[in-house]
Amino acid sequence: MQSKASKTVVIIVAILIGLIFIVPIIWMLATSFKTDQEAFTAGLKWLPEVFTLENYQYALGGNADTPVLQWMGNSLFVGIVGTLIVLVVDTLAAYGLARLDVPFKKFFIAMFIGSLTIPWVITFLPLYMEFNTFGLLDTYAVLILPYSANAFGVFLLYQYFRGFPKELEEAAFLDGANKWQVFTKVVLPSARPVIWTLAIFTFMGIYNDFLWPLVTTNSPGMRTITTGIAVMQQGSFVSSPAKLMALTSIATIPAVLLFVIGQRSFIKGVTQSGIK
Repeated sequence: MQSKASKTVVIIVAILIGLIFIVPIIWMLATSFKTDQEAFTAGLKWLPEVFTLENYQYALGGNADTPVLQWMGNSLFVGIVGTLIVLVVDTLAAYGLARLDVPFKKFFIAMFIGSLTIPWVITFLPLYMEFNTFGLLDTYAVLILPYSANAFGVFLLYQYFRGFPKELEEAAFLDGANKWQVFTKVVLPSARPVIWTLAIFTFMGIYNDFLWPLVTTNSPGMRTITTGIAVMQQGSFVSSPAKLMALTSIATIPAVLLFVIGQRSFIKGVTQSGIK
């Protein structure tokens, strides 16, 4: 009886937590199909009385000051390139620390773990000054390079590689494979769920980042979708909540699609890395 009661409580709590997250999304989508006048006056009415797609047409139409599609393209480009860099660098670093005879290995591992405790805000100003010195502000480099060093990814993959069976690698060596072939043809294919998990975390972090792109970009054409939404909220859409919700709904599409496509690998990767 206690087991059934505890399961029921857990399910109820899970449903309540799910509602906390999904209710704002439903409200956002419902508002995006209303007129601006109805969005202001509808009160607690969720469903639109007059269903319209004009908000999406207006948001995607854009103009010289509000190039929404370009902002979306910038976010996708920065997110994809930054994620690829992180995956390449972190997989090589993690495998090297887990399997190769690297000098000062324990020191590097401790440094990676210790860096996870450093708040992002502490490195914000030094990074800004560094990019300003090299004249890289308001460029794609300033939007991509700060994310390329990801200690969390190294630690996550290191934990997986440590638990990978050495017998499989030794069998590949006996068949004549070198270290690079063992890494690319034996180890990496088995690590796909963990790598996919890291890719989702990394892309979501880059795509959703707001403060860094806001401070380091000035021209409308270099803004990402998150900073663009903030600009529109204070500018063209200050009195157009329905259009603002349409723009926000469009901005969520890439992240949602990424998670839907990779949710199985994501769950499997989290489970494997957690067990290790």
